[in-house]
Amino acid sequence: MQSLQVIEMFAGTRPDGQAVVERLRVTVNPDNSAQLALAPAFVQGLARGDTIAKDPDTDEFTLVRRSGNLCIRVYSREHIDAISLELTPALEKLGGELDVESERMLVYSIHVSCGFSAIEALLNQAIAPFSESTWLYGNVYDPADGVTPLNWWQEFLSPE
Repeated sequence: MQSLQVIEMFAGTRPDGQAVVERLRVTVNPDNSAQLALAPAFVQGLARGDTIAKDPDTDEFTLVRRSGNLCIRVYSREHIDAISLELTPALEKLGGELDVESERMLVYSIHVSCGFSAIEALLNQAIAPFSESTWLYGNVYDPADGVTPLNWWQEFLSPE
């Protein structure tokens, strides 16, 4: 069994200009690519199980292969425990997993084949009672503009 290693990835820039770096647990493959063990909390465009590779010239990571998992982030100024109590078991019934739990954030992984409609219904229901809460996908929209769908999921969905 391969052991987990930790890598650091650039996740953005704070308002004061300082870089935000996230430490991610990965399994390193024989070809030196790495597979994410958990969904990232801050790095955009990636999810649990995705395979990435580091460019030796630039030290930047590139996506090699998607796992088919969605990265879902839930934020709340208060009541994150109450949201987790409802949402976590509901997503687990669909095969989802809670990857990150902090004071104000939850990060889940769930396979896209569960369906956007079913997933979004669960998310909306869980956070509806909490006005200071929101959720978003971490790997569905282009990080450059935040609105353009990446459409990577087509290969993981069976034609209807």
